[in-house]
Amino acid sequence: MQNQHLKNQARRRQQCGDEDMNTLFSKTAFPRNLEIMVFMGQAHAMEHRFWARETSTDWWDCILLQVWDDSQWLRNFCMCKGTFMELCDLLSPALKHKNIKMRAALTVHKQVAIALWKLATPDSYRSVGNQFGVGKSTVGVAVIQVANAITELLLSRVVTLGNVQVIVDGFAAMGFPNCGGAIDGTHSPILGPDHQGSQYINRKGHFSMVLQALVDHKGRFTNINVGWLGKVHDACIFRNSRLFKWLQEGIYFPDQKITVGDVEMPIVILGDPAYPLIPWLMKPYTGTVDSSQELFNYRLSKCRMVVECAFGCLKGRWCSLLTHSDLSETNIPIVIAACCVLHNLCESKKETFMAGWEVDANHLASEYMQPDTSAVRRAHQEAVHIREALKTSFMTGQGTV
Repeated sequence: MQNQHLKNQARRRQQCGDEDMNTLFSKTAFPRNLEIMVFMGQAHAMEHRFWARETSTDWWDCILLQVWDDSQWLRNFCMCKGTFMELCDLLSPALKHKNIKMRAALTVHKQVAIALWKLATPDSYRSVGNQFGVGKSTVGVAVIQVANAITELLLSRVVTLGNVQVIVDGFAAMGFPNCGGAIDGTHSPILGPDHQGSQYINRKGHFSMVLQALVDHKGRFTNINVGWLGKVHDACIFRNSRLFKWLQEGIYFPDQKITVGDVEMPIVILGDPAYPLIPWLMKPYTGTVDSSQELFNYRLSKCRMVVECAFGCLKGRWCSLLTHSDLSETNIPIVIAACCVLHNLCESKKETFMAGWEVDANHLASEYMQPDTSAVRRAHQEAVHIREALKTSFMTGQGTV
């Protein structure tokens, strides 16, 4: 009878732990080095302990760590084992936990594995927990703790501008001169929040959160701004970002101008029609276009595709971004930012992007359409002169690389 009583107590404690999952999610430290917009208040730091179930030891220690080859690691964690181990070493200072007399703490490697598995699949917390032999609340906490560690330790090192001249040369080889990046926004679906829910509804009628990103010629994120409500227009997000301020003040890129025709042109970024036409931001012509305008649009679109491809790879690898996230409004931006870091890490390590991931991502995304955008801002006359000069140079061959 006493043994049965103890078992019942343990079962009730486990159930209570699962019910407290959402409470645990909302009590995490907020990264200081990421431009994240938070509208529901900042979470507080809280230390969590991770404990392994003994039933999971053989699968993790003897099968996954010892038997799986790189192709299996890539399929399940979106990276080879070597990259995974390097990531664990980098995150170890923030994820190490001490053992106690009753149980051994979950290792750094297992915490990261649980988080990556959840981020890379549409699986539920319970399903991932069963896979690793832990409770669903442990999975949720692992995701947030690992995401926090990634943004705090790696964001400023991995999501960075890098060598501007290499980027400019890369875009020039693709057909657009003196270009330092391509910008766009993408929406991640979320469950309707309890507060300010209508503000998260985008133009397609879905609850979402927006990620704005600038990418280089290889599709790596060089600047991100995440956490804006789905209702907010891309141009508004851009106008209120630090990136806009830096570009406007001329401090983001070097003061490197070229002469196109009789017009001086600074380093520019490329955007779609949703963005304003500014001397340092080129966007396509809209409406009825002539042959020269069509050529300009083709050149711009060809180079701007890198940001769309980057978003495709981001969500193809970390397809949990395509599911309706049930995290708190405070934690969703942290997880999205962590996925951007992981994207850059995989790209820098030349990790393979498997064709099947795109198929799976398209299947998940079929239930969620991106909001439509259109031109809403009037161009500055100086920017018009730059675009006209570029258009003419493309037709005459003077701007061809």
